[in-house]
Amino acid sequence: MKHLIKIVITAVAVWIAKLVIPGIHVTAHSKVREILTLLAVAIIFGIINAILKPIVKAIGCWAYAITFGLIAIVVNGLLFWLTSWIAGKLHLPFHITGFVPAVLGALLVGIVVWVLDLIFERGK
Repeated sequence: MKHLIKIVITAVAVWIAKLVIPGIHVTAHSKVREILTLLAVAIIFGIINAILKPIVKAIGCWAYAITFGLIAIVVNGLLFWLTSWIAGKLHLPFHITGFVPAVLGALLVGIVVWVLDLIFERGK
């Protein structure tokens, strides 16, 4: 149940990013398809973060140390952009048009997920 809640929270965060940041698009023709697309993107983004993020951190730990962790913003943006590319390969109507929207989107998704996690953790 915890994983399902995390997926829904991430999907809501991606939806908010789509509304706020120009360059993040979900071109679904119906609300049901849009919701399913956002859930699929949340799953893809979760899998990418679970698999690639630790590898990137291990390989580039010196970059994290030199930049005091600020490189994490760029890494998250690149992983979010990779999510868009994979979604395109899976024929999902989700697209990020460039690096800057990807970085801003990943930053916003991270903040929204953090806030929603705080809200739902306090509700327990």
